[in-house]
Amino acid sequence: MSTAETSQPPQYNRMALLIASFMTLIAAGVGFGVRAGILNDWANRYGFTKVELGTITGGGLVGFGVTIIFFSFLADNFLGYKKLLTLAFVLHALSVIITLAATPVFLFAGKDATYWCLYVGVFIFALANGVCEAVINPLVATLFPKEKTHYLNILHAGWPAGLIIGGIIGYLFCGEGAKIVHAYWEIPLALYMVPTLIYGLMVVKEAFPPSEAAAAGVTTKEMLLQFLSPLLLFLFLIHAMVGYVELGTDSWITNIMENVIKENAFLLFIYTSAIMFVLRFFAGPIVHKINPLGLLFVCAIFGCTGLYWLGSANTGYAIVAAATVYGLGKTFFWPTMLGVVGERFPRGGAITMGVMGGIGMLSAGLLGGPGIGYKQDYFATQKMEQLDPTLFEEYRSAEKKSFLFFPEVYALNGAKVGVLSDDGEELARRTEIEEKEGGVSKETLALNEWWDANKPANEAKLEETQRIVEEANIYGGRMALKWTALVPATMGVCYLILVIYFQLQGGYKQVVLHGEESETEKYTGGVEGPVE
Repeated sequence: MSTAETSQPPQYNRMALLIASFMTLIAAGVGFGVRAGILNDWANRYGFTKVELGTITGGGLVGFGVTIIFFSFLADNFLGYKKLLTLAFVLHALSVIITLAATPVFLFAGKDATYWCLYVGVFIFALANGVCEAVINPLVATLFPKEKTHYLNILHAGWPAGLIIGGIIGYLFCGEGAKIVHAYWEIPLALYMVPTLIYGLMVVKEAFPPSEAAAAGVTTKEMLLQFLSPLLLFLFLIHAMVGYVELGTDSWITNIMENVIKENAFLLFIYTSAIMFVLRFFAGPIVHKINPLGLLFVCAIFGCTGLYWLGSANTGYAIVAAATVYGLGKTFFWPTMLGVVGERFPRGGAITMGVMGGIGMLSAGLLGGPGIGYKQDYFATQKMEQLDPTLFEEYRSAEKKSFLFFPEVYALNGAKVGVLSDDGEELARRTEIEEKEGGVSKETLALNEWWDANKPANEAKLEETQRIVEEANIYGGRMALKWTALVPATMGVCYLILVIYFQLQGGYKQVVLHGEESETEKYTGGVEGPVE
């Protein structure tokens, strides 16, 4: 560990380090929010299906999860905070360079190479976010030992703040309905480097303290022994569902709702993020009085109801109401689950909390993103084939895709649907650009040949074809949300089991590691109890 991190007495600028930590979450939120708004650009430009897009975004969440787990083992007793956040800054910068290379790669190497370019770029972005997440929670807890709850809530308001900023950028500059201009997707995506540069400069400048666990003398072996607890393993299982329903859905929600409410989908995304921002920022007074498991049970009911309602709502007011219910439901899942682990397993330190977060991210990446994409493809193609079998054959993907043990299905080809949606305008622009840059790619040539052969004969036929394809996509998205509602329903059953379990044990109690806990540590409603 560096000399700056072990010097006595400590001289640390707590607020500067808090702001730097806050900025890491804003960078993650901006990147995540903007990416949700450019998925259609990637589909139209490079010809990706929903499953392929879901795998790209899901790969990022997988990297996030693996990194949180790995670096949680190094944060307490090995590398320290400053070195890890410096590494995160380097990874964030590398990510933007690789991701922005997608279009040149597409021109020279085609779709498959572009897929891997985007996958690797998103994956490295997630690695950077994972390193940050492994550091900032124990760092803020160390900086504010008697006000952990207050400042951890402030810290985690950075994520929805980033989503709001990313959503606003997307609303103004991303997609066909962009309010100012439909910018090349590379421009809005690169803007996450602004908060990245801010936290990078602050990390270089400031001194960092040793971790709270290291200062208390908790060994890595003591932390690992916590994993023998069946209760902790059950909490890990529930948190896998949290990752699926919260991050998996958030990675798709804008794309799904664009088919229903067009450019207003960005406003809906901003609105639900604002709900999460406000409630997390001022969550202290709420959670002081509520048992965490009861709160999580109520959130599961809200989350299930909101998702199913979003999959059924047809009017603007109904969609906003459903989004409100969903936003209220998802707000407290992640931080309160971490709070339960922190209260019941204090000896686990950064490792148990890091593994918890990593499992949630891995679930979102391996199951949530691809799974929700698969459900959209499954139901959209089913509807399309029912409405017009001939059009289905024209617009389906060349190959079938599968997910886990579910059957292989065709998907609607994103590039073909994109050409239809604007009557070939973007394809013509893309062809012209590639000609000026030295040669038209084989994918663009093939798409032009397909459009020449399948372009609707007149305006009426064009509108009818667009209507059928849009109806199929809307149906696919709505059914995906309805089926996803089963996940928070299952979570609700699990939380109810835990409520009953703790009632039989005499009530939920917070395990005290040593000494007397600060009053602010009662944020999830637990009562103090001895170490078991």
